[in-house]
Amino acid sequence: MSVETGPQHEAARTHVMRGRLLVIGAATLWGTSATLARFVFHNRQVAPLEVVELRLVIAILVLAPILAWRRPELLRIRREDLGYFLILGVFGVATVQATYYFTIARLGVGPAILLQYLAPSLVVLYELLRGRRVSGLVVASVVAATIGTALLVGGSGLAAVRARPFDWLVGLLSSVCFAFYLLYQKRGLEKYEPPTVLLVSFTIAAILWAFVHPPWKILAAGHSPELWWMFLALGLFSTLFPFSLFAMGLKRLPASEAGLLATFEPVVAVLTAWLILHEGLRPSQWLGATLVLGAAVLATVVPPR
Repeated sequence: MSVETGPQHEAARTHVMRGRLLVIGAATLWGTSATLARFVFHNRQVAPLEVVELRLVIAILVLAPILAWRRPELLRIRREDLGYFLILGVFGVATVQATYYFTIARLGVGPAILLQYLAPSLVVLYELLRGRRVSGLVVASVVAATIGTALLVGGSGLAAVRARPFDWLVGLLSSVCFAFYLLYQKRGLEKYEPPTVLLVSFTIAAILWAFVHPPWKILAAGHSPELWWMFLALGLFSTLFPFSLFAMGLKRLPASEAGLLATFEPVVAVLTAWLILHEGLRPSQWLGATLVLGAAVLATVVPPR
């Protein structure tokens, strides 16, 4: 072993470990904020697309001034990359958030999480179709994470039972969109810093939804100050902060590993309900949490690349 090999290997391990912690941090924020989104939909009767638009706008209004003040160079993108960002903003950010929140509103938090987190399986399948070698540990992680998530959120609930086939189709589409987002955002992160990728893609997605749901209609709705505080919380703690953490983690990790680690979200969601709302946990849910955590451990066994 050369003199430089030891320090270089340790630096690579530290780089990857930071990426894993960043993704887990993002999943933690997503897991704790999913219940708030559900409350806003059902108890405050706010349309999912309205929430999606508002949380994107709030994230933009916070992130853009910070970058303009501290890192103005991150506001610039190359002209030849406009097409990339347009696709990421429309088919990545806009569709991921819209399909996920629509599924939460129609099926409930549990089924929405389960369907979206089929995405790691799709990422692994995509890599196999491209002829890439996928280790047995990765396959085992995907299987464990999928079964564990199903056990965690098991019991579809009345909303899911009454849902239309179209609602389930949108839920399945959310997994496809999330898989696309993982793979396609990874490409942009190879050329740009995470704040740049987020700001540009968020802006494009917000403009798209502004055409679908004009901002003046939101302002005319007369939402209470309490509800606007909830919108602010969703804009920061379910959008800006977790997406920033996830992008920084994804920059350091393979898309498949980042997707697997993100399945920590349902563990957080269920444990939060147990700790704060005092909701009971069935033995199957404890088993599901164990499987998801085991999947995360298996994913981290793969050495840094």
